Amino acid sequence: MQLGIYTKEFKYNWQLAAPVMLGMLGHTFVSFVDNIMVGQLGTAELAAVSLGNSFMFIAMSLGIGFSTAITPLTAEADAEQDFRKGKSAFKHGLFLCTVLGIALFLMIYFAKPLMYLMKQPVEVVELAIPYLDLVAFSLIPLIIFQAFKQFSDGLSMTRYPMYATILANIVNVILNYLLIFGKIGFPQLGIVGAAYGTLASRFIMVGFLWWILKGNEKSKLYVTHIKLFVLDKLMIKKILNLGAPSAMQMFFEVAIFTAAIWLSGLLGKNPQAANQIALNLSSMTFMIAMGLSVASMIRVGNQKGLKAYFELRRIAYSIFILGAIFAVLFGIMFFALHNYLPKLYVDYNDITNLADNTEVVKIASTLLIAAAIFQISDSLQVIILGALRGLQDVKIPTIITFISYWVIGFPISYFLGKAEAYGSFGIWLGLLAGLTTAAILLYIRFNYLTKKLITAENGTS
Repeated sequence: MQLGIYTKEFKYNWQLAAPVMLGMLGHTFVSFVDNIMVGQLGTAELAAVSLGNSFMFIAMSLGIGFSTAITPLTAEADAEQDFRKGKSAFKHGLFLCTVLGIALFLMIYFAKPLMYLMKQPVEVVELAIPYLDLVAFSLIPLIIFQAFKQFSDGLSMTRYPMYATILANIVNVILNYLLIFGKIGFPQLGIVGAAYGTLASRFIMVGFLWWILKGNEKSKLYVTHIKLFVLDKLMIKKILNLGAPSAMQMFFEVAIFTAAIWLSGLLGKNPQAANQIALNLSSMTFMIAMGLSVASMIRVGNQKGLKAYFELRRIAYSIFILGAIFAVLFGIMFFALHNYLPKLYVDYNDITNLADNTEVVKIASTLLIAAAIFQISDSLQVIILGALRGLQDVKIPTIITFISYWVIGFPISYFLGKAEAYGSFGIWLGLLAGLTTAAILLYIRFNYLTKKLITAENGTS
């Protein structure tokens, strides 16, 4: 088997995935800057942002996961040159995402008292609650933005969401700096200032993306004159059937990382702050894999629309190989720099908190070794999941992700993550086990489905 049949796709895969990667990296970069800024206030503030965001990650996973249903439907309609089908997928997806965004905001708003029941440090909880009020409201524009983004991705117009994200990120960083520290006459709001920055940037993000899409000839007719409340039950059912399992897939994965935050909180504020550092760094590399996952979903969706199943499999494998190459490089980087990267997040000149900061860096350095090891499995599982969504195969992958993360991964995190066992490192060993299981089982599923489609294609030709 010649490697060249796969590597020749690298250039186009990269052109499609790079804007998505940059947009997603922008989100994570803002989180990275937020964490560095908030880390200057103290470890309790950093832990509070981590705890507040743990609730947000769960809600976002459901919203973003659900919105991915729009991409394969749009990509398939685009390949078939069926405008009515494409606009229907977008309109109904936008309606459902808006409803979901409001529901998720209300869910988070009324779930805040749970923080006191989770045995988290009281100091951390009291800082997290006012932060979470504002960030939770930002879920509404964020999930609406996702509807526009997934539609744009489905038309292979991946650059536009990137532009909107970059603009929002610039606004976020500037507002965070002004409001966290109270610069040039602005009030000094601490971590609540970071929440205001997030809220404002997300409203700007959705407005800007709509404005760009409205000005483009290919997308203009899709995003204008939308009769949002004239709905087709069949299309709603189709999006729900694709979106609900996709939401649960992302939820199962994000929830185990959220559980890692909560388990770290049981060990104390310093392990929780260290977990946030390692999570933030590893999430930045994960965005590369997420970009390739979107490319995988688009290209597989296109080939499904064309019923070109042999090409579909070849193209998907080319993306898997590209993802594995990136993952190996990131794993080497984390391993080589595991003692240095965590130091970016703390202030060693702060004599008062020097002991806490030193402990946080020591724990985070160890966690980055685990992060280095799971780069390959984390990357491959999300890229293969994207390919399966492109095939509109979502139910079995949902079961696979549940088993991988919650039947295998979480029990390992729970038992090895106790203070008398391996502590923080034990929690991350559970993450490693869950991600590796998911990568293997999802690959087996993709391999089985594509071979079956190719056999059927050859049988009818």
